[in-house]
Amino acid sequence: MKVSVIIPTYNRADYLVDAIDSVLNQTVPVDEIIVIDDGSTDHTAASLRGYSRSVRLLRQDRAGAGAARNRGVHEARGELIAFLDSDDLWTPVKMELQLAAMAAHPGVDIVFGHAEQFISSDVPAADAARLHCPNEPVPGYVFGSMLLPRPVFQRVGPIATAWRVGEFIDWYDRARALGLHIHMLEATLLRRRVHGPDQMAATREVYGDYARVLKAALDRRRQAGRTGSA
Repeated sequence: MKVSVIIPTYNRADYLVDAIDSVLNQTVPVDEIIVIDDGSTDHTAASLRGYSRSVRLLRQDRAGAGAARNRGVHEARGELIAFLDSDDLWTPVKMELQLAAMAAHPGVDIVFGHAEQFISSDVPAADAARLHCPNEPVPGYVFGSMLLPRPVFQRVGPIATAWRVGEFIDWYDRARALGLHIHMLEATLLRRRVHGPDQMAATREVYGDYARVLKAALDRRRQAGRTGSA
């Protein structure tokens, strides 16, 4: 089956090329790369001139990562969907291992892998010293480590666009509520870039979004419980 990779980006031109290269360098090639430029004001378009044959660039007014991912799914031509944030990287074997897992387990709906963090080389030493970056890979329950068929994504529904953060928590909770078969590979498939102290800082607004996402998930479960007992 053909694989479409969706990369939402906003003012990440300095990292976007590395992200795309990590997709192009897969041991099993993907069929399509779609970059959704979510209203960037930097040199994103210029950074992609050398990729005109391998990357589809779509532009939109600033609407957030969730809306960019949704548009990417709508525009994708592949039967399988994968995502990558424009400041992160895939390991070279991501597609190979995930496609093999899907072939070995036909009943699997979603395949994830482990993720590791790394401090970007352009972070000043003083800032890097203040960043917390775990050494060990962890289960990567994030969009960037996920592979799934398009009909599975459509069954769960589009990514919520109301949150500044927490889109994945909301989407994944809906996926679990449907009883989908989810498989986590032990291999590290995603490298998540840490590139500034503010990136790791939890502001009041961010905490508020997480609280609202979790409340929505709890409300869905309570509603499902009432429906099941009726």
